[in-house]
Amino acid sequence: MNDTTDPIVALARRAVETWVRERRMEDPVLPEGTTPDRAGAFVSLHMGDGSLRGCIGTLAPSTPSLAEEVVNNAVCAATRDPRFSPVRPEELAGLDVSVDVLDPPEEIEGIGELDPKRYGLIVRADDGRQALLLPDLEGVDRPETQLLITCRKGGIDPKHDRYRLFRFTVSRHH
Repeated sequence: MNDTTDPIVALARRAVETWVRERRMEDPVLPEGTTPDRAGAFVSLHMGDGSLRGCIGTLAPSTPSLAEEVVNNAVCAATRDPRFSPVRPEELAGLDVSVDVLDPPEEIEGIGELDPKRYGLIVRADDGRQALLLPDLEGVDRPETQLLITCRKGGIDPKHDRYRLFRFTVSRHH
């Protein structure tokens, strides 16, 4: 789906554009019947060449509605991803917006229960550190690779730290 036909992506795009151009939050409204009512969501911004421009999200719902989750995360992806400077108005036309709505995670015993094309991964260290990797990412074809990348993101040493694994699926909106 493109930005104009998927209401979740359209909301995320409006949120980015409204913040970048007017420095105000977009009204968090989705059409009646958009499900789920609440969920964690990641908003990803890519340039026309496919390069990442920003990505921020939540593992679980942190607001009263999916619409608010999408608006907040879209603005944060455009302005607060520490890897990038804030999106500038002249970049908006070439920006590709996608939203991954997360299903609740389930704990797994080991990487044998992973399929990186189908499942995202959350690694939670016993001391509270955690990291997440979305499913179906280019270059992530093996569970071992998925685990190593996720651990690296969270500063978790997979050989020495104690941790738990959780897998999840997403509804991808693009």
